[in-house]
Amino acid sequence: MVPRKDNPPLPAETRWKDRAETVIIGGGCVGVSLAYHLAKAGMKDVVLLEKSELTAGSTWHAAGLTTYFHPGINLKKIHYDSIKLYEKLEEETGQVVGFHQPGSIRIATTPVRVDEFKYQMTRTGWHATEQYIIEPEKIQEMFPLLNMNKILAGLYNPGDGHIDPYSLTMALAAGARKYGALLKYPAPVTSLKPRSDGTWDVETPQGSVRANRIVNAAGFGKELFESDLDRIMEHVEAAMEMVPVLKKADIINIVNGPITYSPDILPMVGPHQGLRNYWVAIGFGYGIIHAGGVGKYLSDWILHGEPPFDLIELDPNRYGKWTTTQYTEAKARESYGFNNIVGYPKEERFAGRPTQRVSGLYKTLESKCSMGFHAGWEQPHWFYKLGQDTGYRPSFRRTNWFEPVGSEYKQVMQRVGVIDLSPFGKFNIKGQDSTRLLDHLFANVIPKVGFTNISHMLTPKGRVYAELTVSHQSPGEFLLITGSGSELHDLRWIEEEAVKGGYDVEIKNVTDELGVLGVAGPHARKVLQKLTSEDLSDDVFKFLQTKSLKVSNIPVTAIRISYTGELGWELYHRREDSVALYNAIMDAGQEEGIDNFGTYAMNALRLEKAFRAWGSEMNCDTNPLEAGLEYFVKLNKPADFIGKQALKQIKAEGLKRRLVCLTLATDDVDPEGNESIWHKGKVVGNTTSGSYSYSIQKSLAFAYVPVELSKVGQQVEVELLGKHYPAIIIQEPLVLTEPTRNRLQKKGGKDKI
Repeated sequence: MVPRKDNPPLPAETRWKDRAETVIIGGGCVGVSLAYHLAKAGMKDVVLLEKSELTAGSTWHAAGLTTYFHPGINLKKIHYDSIKLYEKLEEETGQVVGFHQPGSIRIATTPVRVDEFKYQMTRTGWHATEQYIIEPEKIQEMFPLLNMNKILAGLYNPGDGHIDPYSLTMALAAGARKYGALLKYPAPVTSLKPRSDGTWDVETPQGSVRANRIVNAAGFGKELFESDLDRIMEHVEAAMEMVPVLKKADIINIVNGPITYSPDILPMVGPHQGLRNYWVAIGFGYGIIHAGGVGKYLSDWILHGEPPFDLIELDPNRYGKWTTTQYTEAKARESYGFNNIVGYPKEERFAGRPTQRVSGLYKTLESKCSMGFHAGWEQPHWFYKLGQDTGYRPSFRRTNWFEPVGSEYKQVMQRVGVIDLSPFGKFNIKGQDSTRLLDHLFANVIPKVGFTNISHMLTPKGRVYAELTVSHQSPGEFLLITGSGSELHDLRWIEEEAVKGGYDVEIKNVTDELGVLGVAGPHARKVLQKLTSEDLSDDVFKFLQTKSLKVSNIPVTAIRISYTGELGWELYHRREDSVALYNAIMDAGQEEGIDNFGTYAMNALRLEKAFRAWGSEMNCDTNPLEAGLEYFVKLNKPADFIGKQALKQIKAEGLKRRLVCLTLATDDVDPEGNESIWHKGKVVGNTTSGSYSYSIQKSLAFAYVPVELSKVGQQVEVELLGKHYPAIIIQEPLVLTEPTRNRLQKKGGKDKI
């Protein structure tokens, strides 16, 4: 790409700084955007180091597409922030950016693609960006060059467009310098050395810089591959069929350049676990549209100590030691090839699987179930029965797993079921300051020795950073459990707070060492009691107690807890003991009709019990009060836990919205989460998660609505695949948990159950 004449290359600066608040490595549009945002926000001593010249990575050969559209909920915010910045950047910096916004139309030529458009539309009502489904007649009117033979509908985004990547980067660079940032090139970084105080020594041929913080925004150099049009000719010909006038056009130039692709196509953005003050902004397959928003997002996070909104899908810590080169290659090829396929709910992609991170039960269960991928692990979603369709059949409507999941639901409610929960993130914390550290981290009180509770780590602004179960195993020694997708996300936060506060603790990640089996249902006690000499009776092994014992002579840490809300235990054990433990339990439960269940059934069970899930009902976009987590937040405990003061202020000011439980009668579609909630012709909120309730045979969902619409009995509408379904807010939970039923029964309240 030839530099624009009205934006000549900026001269490299001759000055040098030997100290910096933040050093950014990489002068593509993402790195330069971060320098611009940090400097504009007032950070002094921002230094960007580029090994050759600005825009030398994939930026210089990028197409420069700028789309408001994105299937991800929070990534829409990144796109929005980018476009709003690009609209005013030329005026602010005096640099031409070549930004045009003609709008875009995505084309549907199959009924399933129309369903996908409707699915996306259900998620757009509560966002700031404009998006519409338009009919073929309107499409032809807007773009007469299109072959209309197969066109069924279009998804129209009026604000979409394109920008000149070179000019954009130069404008951001001009802005960064205007606000005081130093951009140095050529200045290749030859080594990074962490120091004991958390700072870094960054070495280049021009000298070294001591930085309080590193942000790696590096990509590849200004290299191109040989042109190879034959490889994509079928796609070029398909484009020519859609726009016949292209057949008459001459191909003047072919650009075949490298782009950084992560295994799931999404970039890695944020602080990295295991290294202090080391941040990344890498792996951008769509760097131009992400650059402006990500620069703002990271700048806000760095300056304020917490992310401005939740973007765990971009967390660099979603990958771990299990992410091998072979896995990355397989997934990158798959992701690039699947770039424009239909995006289904509950989608699974199978390249590179399984990884080395399989539970001890993988070989035992793989032929019996449909596996889902969770942070490298394979975990059963649902189990097959003889004669059932065993294929992977993604759909926007109820599909082949609907009936089997209903059977698994009944299995847990009426008999006893076993589930592989090995993907949980698991941490051991001990040391003389362990109790003090956890009291500072968690909003709940610390459980007594031998007990477990559910606790939340909050951000300084009082948002829900994480939800964990905390088990106090012996004095000062704790087992912390979190969801599979939050393992290193949560560990990083805990480790950083331990270092920041100078706590004398030992933190060990034991996720890969321990297997976990959940046993749940009315006969769970009867089955397990056959295998242990420990008394499992209700008075001796109470709800939320934890004990070390032996099951079939296998050492386990048993916690009386179950995400199903039914009588149950989680059994933590050595991963190599999983098969023996599983077989012993299944053999012991034959008389009780024991069977397997998966995560789909568990989700239906937890929704009926009104159990919140981190990442859905709560995350860095929500506070625990609006999420209905008051029971777990102890504002009166002596410790000044993170977020306590902010939460007191939120409580004093009053809530604007609340999480509610609602039911709706649908036909063949159920809520998944993130659908728009309507009232009197306006979007007033959104669902967070949902499923079919097998107990009342209706759909069930959690949703955020304004406080004035949160009362039981309030009627609203939920948008699903283009239809508005009447819904009613109900008293939660729909089904009482086993401990609550048990307590009411003892009090003689059978009529209430």
